[in-house]
Amino acid sequence: MKPSIEYFGQSKLWWLVLLVGILLVLGGFAYWFWPEAGYAVASQIFGWLLITAGVVQLCVAAGPDHAKGWGWWIAGGVIDMFIGFMLVRSIILSEMVFPYFLAIIFIFWGIEAFTGAAAGRHSRYWWLGIVNGILLCLIGFFFLEAGWVSNMLMVSFLTSIAFIYWGFTIAIASYEMKPVANK
Repeated sequence: MKPSIEYFGQSKLWWLVLLVGILLVLGGFAYWFWPEAGYAVASQIFGWLLITAGVVQLCVAAGPDHAKGWGWWIAGGVIDMFIGFMLVRSIILSEMVFPYFLAIIFIFWGIEAFTGAAAGRHSRYWWLGIVNGILLCLIGFFFLEAGWVSNMLMVSFLTSIAFIYWGFTIAIASYEMKPVANK
């Protein structure tokens, strides 16, 4: 049996997914080094990043050579865009619910990673999807806890770490989507 990419498939738009990963890493590092930018700025920046990520996910899923698991891409794109629009709609609302929105996103991505690992269980490194899912769900649960205790410093730290991790994960996944030239 030849190793194949069971879950992501291949897409000519792999570079868009890579670009979103790079933007998320840069946004995470920016928030890490300038936490005084504040809660409001971070929620607005990440709201726009989520809208961008959602658009890219919908483009990848709707393309003529859409990736496998395109239903997850559509669901993730719609959820990302919804949460992104909610964050950029109102600064006051975004400050109050920012950790909860991020918790929902990361728990969803963790479940998606578990599903991807199950779909790709015949590949060599399928277990990395399980590890990724556990880490993403853990980040989501930490956001729930941070939001409940209203600890802005913890939310700031978690936000920067989460978006750096998320960006690297997306960038690595984009290379799996790159079409292989037929010889």
